[in-house]
Order: sequence, then C-alpha cells, then structure tokens
Amino acid sequence: MNVLLVEDDVELAQFIQKGLQSEGIPVSMAYDGIIGRSLVNEHSYDVVVLDVNIPGLNGYDLCRFIKQNWPAIPVILLTALGSLDNKVLGFESGADDYLTKPFAFKELVFRLKALARRHSSRPLLPKRLTLLDLELDTQSHQVWRAGQRITLTAREYALLEYLLVNQGRVVSRVSIQENVWDVHFNTNTNVVDVYINYLRRKIDTVEPKLVHTVFGVGYMIGAEP
Repeated sequence: MNVLLVEDDVELAQFIQKGLQSEGIPVSMAYDGIIGRSLVNEHSYDVVVLDVNIPGLNGYDLCRFIKQNWPAIPVILLTALGSLDNKVLGFESGADDYLTKPFAFKELVFRLKALARRHSSRPLLPKRLTLLDLELDTQSHQVWRAGQRITLTAREYALLEYLLVNQGRVVSRVSIQENVWDVHFNTNTNVVDVYINYLRRKIDTVEPKLVHTVFGVGYMIGAEP
C-alpha cells in the first residue's frame, strides 16, 4: 500500500509518516494542496489522506480533483472540522472516509488498510445498471432518468450504484455505511438519511418513486416498496 499524505502541520505530518512507515506503509508527503495535486498527477497511490485546511488548494477541492480524474483512489479527509455539515461537504467532495482530529493513530491505520483492501477486492460491475427508466453507466458514472441526464455528486453516485446493485433488497444503514462510505463511522450521525434525501430529490421527480424507506430496517430501490 502506497499512501499520499497532504498535511500542512509539519509536526503532525512527520508523526503520521513515521508511524505508517513503522507499519511498513510507504508514505509520500505534501504540505500544501498544489504540491499534493502535482504528486497525484505524477505517481500512483493506493490511498490519499488529506487535511481540509491546507494552503494553495484546500482539501475539499483537491478531493474533487482526485475523484474527477482517478475515481477509484480512496480518499480520507483528516480534519478538526467535525460537524455534520463539514462531513456532508467532505462526502459531497467525494471523500471515502472522514476522520476528525484528535484521532487515535491505530484507527487511522485500520481505516487505511480497510479502504485499500475493499477497493482492491471490489467486484467488476456490468457497464449498465438499470431499473425501469433509470439507467446508470458504471464506467462514465453518468445517470439518466426518463431519458434525462441527472447530475450527481460522487457520494450520491456511489449510493445510487450500491442501491441498484442490490435492487429489490432492503439494505440497512450499517450496510450502506460499510459499502458506500467503505468503513465504519459514527452511527449516531444521520448522514445516510441526508444522502437518501439528496438522491430522492434528483431521481424521484417523476413517477414511479424508486427509493423506498423500510421503517426500522433501511432502504431499498425498486418499482415497488
């Protein structure tokens, strides 16, 4: 596993680098977003860890850049900004995970390894996933409903893809957390419900409604609840 760490706190960055290297994980470092973007352009990484408040190019924008060009690279946002709004903004930017400071180093290692493992073992999907008049292209990440193109954020797309892969089956919030966000995060947050609502506003503007709530269990996508 090869990691890129973009963190402007030099002392913290060096602490993380030494810790990961002691785990046998190679780490490249950048102290601002511009250098981080250059390194991503020039090298191949298994996981990228980004601080949000970094000079040159902030972590949200750098995350968007990575996901637009290399959507398969997992990104962890590492930041002191821990509110739900900040987390939603991070996931809107395409982040796969969000770890707030201060954090336990062992948790960071666990999340890095889990992200790298899950992404490397992700099964191949067919080029098109369809449900009635809803179509999703797994290669171009484009989505259409009733022949109209729908623009989704990276996280909305990942959620819709997971629901379509499991269409007709109820998936729990925990299952969504583990498979769309890749690792466990605070289950007290309602970020899954927030993103379900985002998705409904975009794909369920026509009949029939496709995203259904199964109260006390989770969500499903299908022609019938």
